Order: sequence, then C-alpha cells, then structure tokens
Amino acid sequence: MKYRNLSNIEAEQLKLQGNRAENWDNIQVTDTFNPANIYGNFFGGKIFIGDITDDLLRDGDLALPEGISNSMLRDCVVGNHCAIYNVKMLSGYTIGDNCLLFNIDEMTASTDADIKYAWLEPMNENGGRRILPFSGMTIGDAYMWARFRGQAKLMERLENLTLKELKGSENGYNHVGPHTIIKNTKCIHNVAVRGSADDRSRIEECIVLRDGVIGFGCKLEYGIIAERFLLGEHVHLEYGLRLNDTVVGDNSTLARCEVGNSIIFPAHEQHHNNSFLIAALVMGQSNIAAGGTLGSNHNSRTADNEISGGRGFWPGLCVSVKHSSRFASYCLLAKADYPAELNITLPFALVNNNAEKNRLEVMPAYWWLYNMYAMDRNSRKFAARDKRLYKAQHVEFDNLAPDTAEEIIIGRDLLHMWTEESYREGKTDIEAHGMEKGKRKTVILKAGEGYKAYYDMLVYYAMKNLEPVYGNNLPDATLGDGERTTHWVNIGGQLIAESDMKQMISDIENGALDSWGAIHKRFDTLWDDYTTAKQKHAYQVLCHLSQKKSLDAAEWAMYNSEYQRIQQYVNDQKVLSRKKDDQNEFRHMTYWNDAEMNAVLG
Repeated sequence: MKYRNLSNIEAEQLKLQGNRAENWDNIQVTDTFNPANIYGNFFGGKIFIGDITDDLLRDGDLALPEGISNSMLRDCVVGNHCAIYNVKMLSGYTIGDNCLLFNIDEMTASTDADIKYAWLEPMNENGGRRILPFSGMTIGDAYMWARFRGQAKLMERLENLTLKELKGSENGYNHVGPHTIIKNTKCIHNVAVRGSADDRSRIEECIVLRDGVIGFGCKLEYGIIAERFLLGEHVHLEYGLRLNDTVVGDNSTLARCEVGNSIIFPAHEQHHNNSFLIAALVMGQSNIAAGGTLGSNHNSRTADNEISGGRGFWPGLCVSVKHSSRFASYCLLAKADYPAELNITLPFALVNNNAEKNRLEVMPAYWWLYNMYAMDRNSRKFAARDKRLYKAQHVEFDNLAPDTAEEIIIGRDLLHMWTEESYREGKTDIEAHGMEKGKRKTVILKAGEGYKAYYDMLVYYAMKNLEPVYGNNLPDATLGDGERTTHWVNIGGQLIAESDMKQMISDIENGALDSWGAIHKRFDTLWDDYTTAKQKHAYQVLCHLSQKKSLDAAEWAMYNSEYQRIQQYVNDQKVLSRKKDDQNEFRHMTYWNDAEMNAVLG
C-alpha cells in the first residue's frame, strides 16, 4: 500500500477537529483519505492510516462511519475502511481492512524491540511440555511439539522454526485480521486475531485477553478471561470462562468453567458451571458435563500429573477424576467421585464406580449395545457442525476409524484373556486387571455381549470403507501386503500411521522439512492419502478376523452378508434407543398433550 505524508491543509483540519499528535510528520495516509472522519484523537509514534470514505460499518444495530474517533493510537497500522471509536489505548497493532473497534479500554502489543514471547504450558503444570504459539499454528502442530518431548533434536528444530515465523508481523501477536469486530472490551494484550470477509472473528462484552492466538471465525464474549492460549477455527468462548495455558481445537465451545494447562482437540463441549479441566489431553468429539472436576494434584507431591482422554471422552454429571488417568476412545463415565487413578483400556465403554459393592465396573461396547442413536448422531453431528472455511486442521469425525478399530482389537484380546483367567480361577465375575490403582477389584459387565459387539463393530468399520468401492467383487489381495498398521497417532484430530509420524519427525530433525509451511504440506499429503490407507487397514482388519493374509471369494461373500445383518442391526438400534425416550412416560408428563410435546421437541 502506498502512503504519503499529510498535507498542510489536512494537518490543520485534523487539529481543528480536536486531534493531537507527537509529530504530524509521523502520520502517513493513503490518497483515499477523508480527514473529516478523524476527530478527538491522540497519535503517538508512527501511524499509518488506510483508505477512509463516508461508508458505514455495521454490526447489528450498531452503524459507524469509517474513521477514527475519541481514541489514542501509538505505533499502529490501520487498514482500509476501518471504524475505530472510543479506544482509550491502541498501541503496537496492525489492524486489517474493514475492522470495527468500539469501546475498548486497552489494546496493546509489545514492539519488536521489547517483545517477550509468552510460552504456553499445556498438558502438564510443571512447564515440561511448553510450546510457543504463532498465528497459523494448528492444533496438530501444538500437540506434536508438546507430546514428543523425548526427541531433543525435534524440540530444538520446532523452536527455531517458530522463532523464524514470529519475526513476521503477520505471524506474531500484534495483528488483527480483516473484517474482525472487537467492541466493549476491557483489555487485549499481545493477541493475534485471524479473520476474513467470509470467516470473521468477534470479541465483545467485558473480555480480558493476554498472550494468545485466535483463529478464523472465533467468537469470544460475555466476561471471559484468557491468557497464554491458542484457539483453532470457530472456537466459541463465553459466559465467565477462565482459560490459561491451553490449546482449544476447532469447533469447540467453552463457557462457565475453568480450563488450564490442557490441549483439547476439535469438537469439544464444556459449557456448564462448576466444571474444570486441568493438565489434560482431550482428543476431541468430547463433552464435559456440569460439576466435573477433572484433574487434582492432591494425590501427588508435585504438579507433574496428567489426564489423557481418547476421542469421544464423556464424563457424566459431577464426575471427579484424579491425575494421572487415561481413557480409551468413547468412554462414558457414570456420575461418581472416582477414588483412584484409572486406566480404562476398553473403548466405547461405560465406567461406573459401584460404591455399595466397593468395586469398579466397566461395560465394553456400551454405546453400540445400548445407545446406537447417540453413537450414530455423534459421528454425523460433528461433521455437520463443521463450519470452517479454511480447515487447516484435518479431522477424522467417524467414531469407527483405524484408531478405534485397533483399540477394539486390543479390547477383544483383553476380554478373552480376562474371561479365561476368571473361569480357571472359579470366579463368579469376570475381573479385569490394571484399570484402577488400588486393591479393590474391577468387574467387567456383560463381557460376552461386549466381545460379540466388538466383532460386529470391526466388520462394520471394515465393510463401510470397502463395500462402496468393491461391492460384491473380491478386493485386490495386494491390500493385504505388509504388516497391518496397529499404531495410529491422533495428531490434533488427524489420524496418521505411526511410521509416517516417525518419518515426519526425522524429516524435521534433518532439515528436509525446513518450515512450518513445509510441515503443513506434509500433513496435507498424508490426509490426501488417508482414504487409501484406511481401505488397506480395513481389509487387513478382516484378514485379522479370518486369521489369513488375504480373503477368498467365500469369505468376502460372508463379510458382505455380515455387513447387511449389522447394517440392519444399526438401523433398528437407532430407532429403538431413541424410542425409549419417546415412550418414557416421565418425559411426557411435563406436556399437556402429545401435540404440545411434538411442537416443542419435533
């Protein structure tokens, strides 16, 4: 953009309109500059002002002419067609085009000379997993840096790449993207805001923000306080949230709660009072109910513990979980104060603390057996609610995918082993090992049904990926070549084979991937290849079930038949599980009649 000095006539007009400046020669403007829309301001340092016309910027009922009014600016770049009104201090920021800033107490950023980068300390309160966010950092970037701490060379390379990124103002903490709206805000210090005409961000109503990055399409409102944070795309923070040292994934909502020192993958919901999440990794598609207290260091001498929840982690009302605990994918925790650390290795399980019998109870495949409607809905709703335009972070939304399939295979083996052990020892219950710290027993509920359900889930996963491609035709046996990938890394929502993850780390360490842009391109390439990789894995899962390297025509026909049976089961269970709610007389009793209930609920 071409700038010029103010003309003498423009400078005199600005003075007459109540403007003051430390040095009028330090104010640069474009040729499309209307001084009539600049009044009552103080300008310090170097100021660059873009095009200003008589057009209006609108936000609901608020309509403001382009221009700058009753504000104090120091060392700022203001884009084209902006409206800046009643900003008591705007310092060190580059403001994009078509931005609206209204009623802001303080909005400041450190200059290049005195900037001190604010490191986040996610997943662990002792700072051992610290990362340095930048504008454009994805959730996968943050997780990779925080997770692989044993790779000293990788850590050094990622820090150097990040410092290189931060040298450009567009990647630092001192810019606001175009079409952003910020109004009625208390304090913003060293915060980067990404926005665009089609995917604008909003910050309003008594917000305090320090040292963070806000992604495209985010909305922050109603009294939140956040410091040292990274937000993905379309994150919604509201209603008194307190947030620190945390990475929040795309399409997530946090409200009325406290979250600290955590990494949260996309599609997370936590918007109820009296819930907190401390020093945790939550792998997305998750929900923290009211009263949840996840993370207490009272059982340790130092703040060095963590909680790890797989995809679909769902603690119920008033659940209390201690550090350090780990949960397989799609674990549902029944309401309880869990007295000890947990390691739940069965996916899609219902976990219950039976205080009366003084035992932990785990029901495998609970979602598949008793809540198919919710299981199916969750996969669909997360994809349907994904309103991102840029989608820098790739996400697997299907709850049956390579990662969960491998967990199911492990779960089947564990159920088989525990059943045999309990039978040999003459126990009336099937008891598991290693799921809870302490001496009380862990009982597996409905192990037989869970084992059979796990089989159906594996066939359903495999055929859902293969049948649309091959139909009744036997797949190419080359799909069975090589060893099955048994370890998949969930990297911010994107599933990557462990071998590919190791290769990426090696390429970062040796300089083959020499920028974050190059790393992002590698993520893109792996995502492009993911469908093929998933089909190969699906075929090999069927081979595992058949205990063969390849399938013959009879086996393929059998799995096609099984798939038809399981599809019918899924459809029936979706109806039945929803029907339980519709026919519940207690649900009906708050309505005058069925017509009212249908009008309210649909």
